[in-house]
Amino acid sequence: MSYRTSLAAVLAEVVAPSAQVTAREGRFPRAAVTALGRSGLLGLTVSEQFGGGGLGLPEAADVVERAARVCRATAVVLASHFAAVAAVESCGGSWVRGEIVAGRHLVGLALDEGGPGEPGAEAVSGTSCSVAGRFADVVALRGRKRRVVAAGEADSYLWSSRPLAGPDGLTLWVVPAQAPDLFVPARPGGGGPGGSATSTLCADPVLVPADVMLGRDGGGLGTLSRAVRPWLLELRAVIGDDVLGFGDDVLGSDVGVIGSGARVQGSGARVHGSGVDTPRPRAEELPPGSGRRPVGSLAWT
Repeated sequence: MSYRTSLAAVLAEVVAPSAQVTAREGRFPRAAVTALGRSGLLGLTVSEQFGGGGLGLPEAADVVERAARVCRATAVVLASHFAAVAAVESCGGSWVRGEIVAGRHLVGLALDEGGPGEPGAEAVSGTSCSVAGRFADVVALRGRKRRVVAAGEADSYLWSSRPLAGPDGLTLWVVPAQAPDLFVPARPGGGGPGGSATSTLCADPVLVPADVMLGRDGGGLGTLSRAVRPWLLELRAVIGDDVLGFGDDVLGSDVGVIGSGARVQGSGARVHGSGVDTPRPRAEELPPGSGRRPVGSLAWT
């Protein structure tokens, strides 16, 4: 069965019937994502050696464009996922590909650090405000990413930080959604089509195994400009200029930075490290009612 035949069935049987509710109520298209995974479409661009479709950007753009005609939120979620998978494929070695092919895994992009109307920090300087510190085989990531599609809904996020070895460049990580202290704030900042769950994502800090690093330490800029930027430029073109949360200030830069893989059980221990360049109140210091929602949980705490 061709990918277009599979896609047509999912769009007609699952996506279309709930598209109006998704847009009107801002409800994440979970049933659509599940159906796309079961049909093999989430693994469309994963290498054949891992059981994926082995297809490329033209086919991914075709899927996103056809989905956008029915439900823009579903199309945006797919576009973010495909762009993140491009980074995973470029670096290789990540076990998350098997999970994607099995239909169990949605990846999101968590790279943009700019505020509303501001360029992303990486796009301006080639560095990140997010920091990383290693303690034996555990890495503590601290930072805040804006305009993350499928925030609180994806299974993992492509996250950028300063390198472990120094202040220059970027390092990429596949951060599992279930990692402790990865959360969506109660006042998330929004953006994107209704239902796309586009929001801010915070690490306060998040503890992850050191082996979730994607590629080499400090090599993230090359991966983003070579693998992710072309995908987001093309996918953005088929669904709208800025619905992915990355405008011309980021996509058109020389650096070319854009902004998600299987669940890893993390430790609940806290590690005290240096904060991000732009201070923000910790969750315990937020005004009453601000709260935060742990990623992977439906409950506010």
